[in-house]
Amino acid sequence: MPQTVAYYLSKGFDRPMAEYFAAGRKRLTAVQAGNDYTLLLEYEGGEKRLYDCKPFLQPDTVFAPLRNPSVFRRVYLDENHSVAWDIDPDVDSSIHWNNKIDLSPDTCYIESVPAEEK
Repeated sequence: MPQTVAYYLSKGFDRPMAEYFAAGRKRLTAVQAGNDYTLLLEYEGGEKRLYDCKPFLQPDTVFAPLRNPSVFRRVYLDENHSVAWDIDPDVDSSIHWNNKIDLSPDTCYIESVPAEEK
């Protein structure tokens, strides 16, 4: 059962994260890559949000492989409902952990914005 915002703040969470957890976690159910390095995220209940990945796609970081559009488009939801990519699709990331890049669904929710319906 979720606690209060004050509880999460007392545990060191920043305000947006404290408010998110106090309201109850959201389950990520689908992800789709956009051509502009954005992700269309769908959460339980049909809520759609847009997450901009461009700020962290820097050279010499763990996210550098995602600068390649074909790698970025291979996004999927893993067994924990996290946003994930396998750097090499022919390598089993459950055996070779350093082949996988993933993002927390909670962080994705907080750092994304509501998607505009077209």
